[in-house]
Amino acid sequence: MTPEQVRIVQSTWLKVLPIKSTAARLFYDKLFEIDPSLKELFHTDIHDQGEKLMQIIDAAVNGLDRFDQVRPVVKELGRRHAGYGVKDHQYGSVGAALLWTLEQSLSTEFTMEVHDAWTTVYAVLSSTMREATAGMSA
Repeated sequence: MTPEQVRIVQSTWLKVLPIKSTAARLFYDKLFEIDPSLKELFHTDIHDQGEKLMQIIDAAVNGLDRFDQVRPVVKELGRRHAGYGVKDHQYGSVGAALLWTLEQSLSTEFTMEVHDAWTTVYAVLSSTMREATAGMSA
């Protein structure tokens, strides 16, 4: 991810934060539409889960410009998600739901450049999470 992609992701995230509760609801609605089997992984109130999701995204986005320092936390997040039952292929559903949510939240500001920046950042974050779990089930 380039410094420009980091800047784009961080600046657009600031525009989502004021509507973070709505964005979280949109995200989970879309995620469960894409992959209904994921619903069974959630045993807490989805509103509370949405708040946690927004906090995690916020921390990750704010740490992008010092990713080497944040990488261990992202890896631990991946290990925790594996413990919850998240499978490797489900990261694709999460990414699709995230991009859709950002598009809905940012409207006309969700340009191709913004799409590409978020896609790249999500790929880095999700691959870091997945690499932390690569040998866990072996």
